[in-house]
Amino acid sequence: MRHALAAMLLLIALPVLAEPWPELKLVSEHPVEGMRGGNLSGLAWCSNALWTISDRDDELLYRLDTSESTWKAEPIRIEVPPVPDSGLPWGLRSRTWAASFIRGGDLDFEGISCDAAGNRYIVSEAHAAVLQVPVQGAPNWLSISPTMVRQARGSGMLLHFNGLFEGIAVNPAGDRIWLAAERERRGLLMIQRRQTIWDCNGGCVLLSEAGLEQQSEQMPNPKPVARDFADLSIFNNKLFTLERNAFRICRRDLASARVERCWSFAAEGLADGRRYTQPFGLAEALVIDAQGAWIGLDNNERPREDGDKRPIVWRFAAPKGGWSAKL
Repeated sequence: MRHALAAMLLLIALPVLAEPWPELKLVSEHPVEGMRGGNLSGLAWCSNALWTISDRDDELLYRLDTSESTWKAEPIRIEVPPVPDSGLPWGLRSRTWAASFIRGGDLDFEGISCDAAGNRYIVSEAHAAVLQVPVQGAPNWLSISPTMVRQARGSGMLLHFNGLFEGIAVNPAGDRIWLAAERERRGLLMIQRRQTIWDCNGGCVLLSEAGLEQQSEQMPNPKPVARDFADLSIFNNKLFTLERNAFRICRRDLASARVERCWSFAAEGLADGRRYTQPFGLAEALVIDAQGAWIGLDNNERPREDGDKRPIVWRFAAPKGGWSAKL
């Protein structure tokens, strides 16, 4: 029944997906200095400031000083307690442990979000766990039912090393969390708070999707690559997905994850001087607001065509008619 419903939703979405994506307009770009491990991997607007994380720094958050064109990352140290067992198999956990000695970052922070009260939530890809950093008090790992990982793996997600949870979004009330499984299969899950535990409301899995998609024509030597998600953002009761290899942002229904509309940032993001040698997209962080979108790049400390090796955050203007505009 679930597979039939998913197929039906895909058919409904096809007319939308057949339309060319409107291109977003770049307003500004901001190199970021001061991140110890580089590798900007998430963005969140919280307590009147932009915050970011690095997937190489386990004990640091960064508050961004955006007063100048070049932004300064101000490190905020956090004390992270031991990670609980999320139900991932030993093989995945052991590969992550081994990789941390080479690249750094055992926790592999890949997304950050905030609720209306200012509490921050950070997803650890390596452990399929969510760390809460409250406004007051010590950081703590959310108690998440193992049903979430079990359902995700049963739907074909969270099966491959370095392809686990890549994005997170928290609703303003702080009682629901959306998580993005990165690739092979990519997917979207939702959990909600029930007293002391976070659990599925019947089913955690909103979307599980496999397959390849042709890269943007602006990409050097475009080829088919795995569909992926890189981050999530909630705005005006809609879920926005950052789809890295497709160089697009899509608006989705919060309850079903059905695509409603998409916008491309390929023309600006792949303009002369902004391209990188990596044969895939590097956008890893997303914040949507009424005026536009912030998109952060994790360039793995490699230079782009103009030689800049620093992490970059782009500011795109909101589309004509706003993010809620219909086709």
